Formats: sequence, structure tokens, C-alpha cells
Amino acid sequence: MDFYDLLYKALTTDDITIKEDVVLQALAYCNENEVREKEDFKPVVFDTPSYAQKCQIVHPRELPARKDFESKEGLATLLHAITHIEYSAIDLALDAVYRFYDMPLDFKKDWLVVAQDEVRHFKMLHEMLEDLGYDYGDFVVHSGLFDVSMHTVESVLDRMAIVPRYYEASGLDVNPQIIKKLDNKRKNPRIAKVIDALQVIYEEEIDHVYKGDKWFKYLCQEQGLDESVYFEILQKYELLNKHRPHINVEARKEAGFTCDEIKKLGAKECS
Repeated sequence: MDFYDLLYKALTTDDITIKEDVVLQALAYCNENEVREKEDFKPVVFDTPSYAQKCQIVHPRELPARKDFESKEGLATLLHAITHIEYSAIDLALDAVYRFYDMPLDFKKDWLVVAQDEVRHFKMLHEMLEDLGYDYGDFVVHSGLFDVSMHTVESVLDRMAIVPRYYEASGLDVNPQIIKKLDNKRKNPRIAKVIDALQVIYEEEIDHVYKGDKWFKYLCQEQGLDESVYFEILQKYELLNKHRPHINVEARKEAGFTCDEIKKLGAKECS
């Protein structure tokens, strides 16, 4: 099967086993071959996310409040929300490889490795969800990350700015806050397991944001743009003035953000 047909297959299935197999095949292909698209290749702009048959999609305002994490349902609601983010992140990484086919081979390898990590995160969380007696798709979800990916189909620069450098970087801010909320309930073995999983995800997401940062800066250099264009892109997508109460300065620095950027995003101090 053609490399891009393989990616299309992964992007249009909700079967995690198929996604995982495609990632492994695509990585092996990239390590052994020069990837070339067909002459008439044109990436599909998808109307619906791959999880549309599995999950009921609602507006973010209609999502249930996440509280009472000591009850099975309360913890499952939180786990399902994070599981959905990880599922969406698999498709985001695969879509970057599929859509921006003229990017270097190392770009493809980077995002396939990210997809591999996200598959592992999904499986880890899904197992815990099943342990609580629930499945992925048992709670409503929103399609925000899919929508963002389709809004950035025309520009790999925008994609790198908005997905890894905005949304995934925001995850670096939020993840420690969730762990903090759960920490005083750590005596509950299920909650302790969730905290441990969130810690693994947090540490690996720093690298994912770093990869996005690396390719954002590569594209700025290629296009002769100052890296401050990041803030113009955020403004374009109406994200610049979003409230960010907990900027994770150290994690963002590790992921490639400068102190100037971090302060512009709302941090009071950075050195």
C-alpha cells in the first residue's frame, strides 16, 4: 500500500489497533525508503473526525462538569476527557505527516514518533477507563482539536504554531494542576494510577511541544519570518487573549519557548 494511502487508512478508522499498526509500518517505511507522494496526490480535508461513529460530539459548553473524582463515574468522566485528548493527538500527529507531504523526512519521523507515544498514552488511559467499567465513547466529547486541524490545512506554519505550540503547550500548564487536584486523594489506588499516568504523559508531552517548536522555527527560517509571527498567528485564530492562569514556565522553557514569549503569554516572571 502507498505510504499516504496507509496514513489515510489510519486517519479514517476509529480502531486503535489499526492506527498503531499503521504508525509502526509508516515509521519502518521512513527508516528504509525515501518517501514520495503520487503525482496527483491531494490530501483530503476531512468533514468529520475518525471518532465520530464512536463518540457523541457536542459543543464544549455541553460537556459535563468534572468533579467528585472519588466516585467511579466522576473519575471516569475525567479519564474519558483525557483519553479523548490522547486519541485526538494521534490523529493530529498522523495528519501532519499526511497533509504536509513536502516537509523533510525528519518531520515525518518526528510526528510518527509522537503518534506512537499518543497511541501508548491512549491505551494506558483506556485500560484504566475499562477498569472503572467504562469505555471510550461512553461520555460526550467535543471536536475542538479536530476543528483546529482542519482550520490549518493550508499552512504547516500555522499548524505548528497552533497545535503543538499552543494547544499541546497549554496541556503543560494544565496537567500539573490536575495532578495537584488529585494528589490529596492518592490513597485511592485508582487515583494513584491516574496520577502516575498523567506524570508519564506530562514528561513526554514536553518533547512533543519541543518538536513543534523545532519545526515552527525551521519554517520561520525557511520563509524568512521573525519568530514573533507566532503572536500574529495566535491573534489570527483568536487565541492571543485567552486567559492562561497557570503558565508552566519551566516546562515551556524546556520545550523551546523563550522568556520573552512566556511573559507575553501571561507569566509574571521568567528567567
